[in-house]
Amino acid sequence: QVQLVESGGGSVQAGGSLKLSCATSGYTYSTYCMGWFRQGPGKQREGVATVDSDGTSAYRDSVKGRFTISKDNAKNILYLQMNSLKPEDTAMYYCAADPDCTNAHYALGTHGRDFDYWGQGTQVTVSS
Repeated sequence: QVQLVESGGGSVQAGGSLKLSCATSGYTYSTYCMGWFRQGPGKQREGVATVDSDGTSAYRDSVKGRFTISKDNAKNILYLQMNSLKPEDTAMYYCAADPDCTNAHYALGTHGRDFDYWGQGTQVTVSS
């Protein structure tokens, strides 16, 4: 049974940093995409950052240069380092996995539509 568990959210002031973690278990697919998605109040879910099994990553334009997605394959943990946070980054952040995905850029554009496995989410609140 695949499980994804996020942690690391919280409340910070603008300009601050947070590092989200997603611990995965029961996931043994050799090809896949994993990603971070977010949904703010009254907004649709959007892709933040994705990475595929080749290590290629993709980011939405508004977070490029500020966020970094990474994987620790030995520990089965996906990370999202978020720096220079802005109030518009406030959202519930979700980790997700798609075993049928091979392209991080395509996966980002789906905003998670094709992702099969999801965590419960972790709240990020950025105050001005």
